[in-house]
Amino acid sequence: MSKRCYYEILGVQRTSSPEDLKGAYRKLAKECHPDANPGDNGAEHKFKELSEAYDILKDADKRAAYDRFGHAAFENGGGRPQGFDFAASFTDVFDDLFGEFMGGGRGRGRRSNRGGDLRYNMELSLEEAYRGKSAEIRVPTAVICETCGGVGAATGTKPETCTTCSGHGKVRAQQGFFTIERTCPKCRGQGRMVKNPCKPCAGAGQIQKEKTLSVDIPAGVEEGTRIRLSGEGQGGLNGGPPGDLYIFLSVAQHPLFQRDAQNLHCMVPIGFATAALGGEIEVPTLAGARAKIAIPEGAQSGHPVRLRGKGMPVLKGHGHHGDLYVELRVETPVKLSKKQKELLRAFDAEAQGCQPETESFFARVKEFLGGN
Repeated sequence: MSKRCYYEILGVQRTSSPEDLKGAYRKLAKECHPDANPGDNGAEHKFKELSEAYDILKDADKRAAYDRFGHAAFENGGGRPQGFDFAASFTDVFDDLFGEFMGGGRGRGRRSNRGGDLRYNMELSLEEAYRGKSAEIRVPTAVICETCGGVGAATGTKPETCTTCSGHGKVRAQQGFFTIERTCPKCRGQGRMVKNPCKPCAGAGQIQKEKTLSVDIPAGVEEGTRIRLSGEGQGGLNGGPPGDLYIFLSVAQHPLFQRDAQNLHCMVPIGFATAALGGEIEVPTLAGARAKIAIPEGAQSGHPVRLRGKGMPVLKGHGHHGDLYVELRVETPVKLSKKQKELLRAFDAEAQGCQPETESFFARVKEFLGGN
């Protein structure tokens, strides 16, 4: 049986670009992959055809030979291109399909790895969160060894290609139909070995160092706010980029204020007489100044007084602030003198109609108990 045209198998034109070939192969290979069609011999055969066609056409030299001589360019008595190994081709195809999701497919020689990210915990007072803060922090991290430039080899030497994986960083093992690929156990995926390690870094290419960084905390940050300092994490290996530093902020409890998003709450005790007669008191604000508020006659515990714009700054709010809510708490007098007690008893005797909530409550109690 004559073999089908490779371009026909992939459903592309002879003038198709390598990108078009790859896209067509990806689409068809996913549809007829044996794992997606268990027990379907037709799908398996089609997948093999696709893999064979793509293995030839993705290589510029093989494609040129095929365009000129057709299948005859690769005839070897067995009907497959000379040297074609379906299992090995499947591994190549797997890399082409999924390599970008796994960091670029199979490693070839020396690999570069991005440095790890770091976390730094910083606690702020509520005042610091209100005003913002510029601070210097000291962060222990791994940086590129200046002696070897991150190579890991002693001065005058260089790493050698790993003899186990031939610099690929991975080794293969045939298991029936499939080829299993795993990280080289000797070089740990690096593709090279350091026989004469650099003394300062012991061949690691990095050394531990504490660095000082300046960080600006904006006004209005909240508990759990995260600040990212790009490139200030662990140094990358083999020329890879450094990681990032993430600063996680926490805000300490305050003795006077409780925070609710951008609003503040403050409980202020007032005397019995002030609550009854009304008046004016001063309350603190986080800005450091005092604010005056008017107490209405007959103020009760829990009565809120709102001070607009005296709360926390709105993060990236262009100068806007939340509000401050002052909650009044009427304080009952204690440790009264004999005269004070007498005055209160006299007041109580004349208090008819002055305590509407108390009188209303006991009227309802009396009604509930049947007038008793």
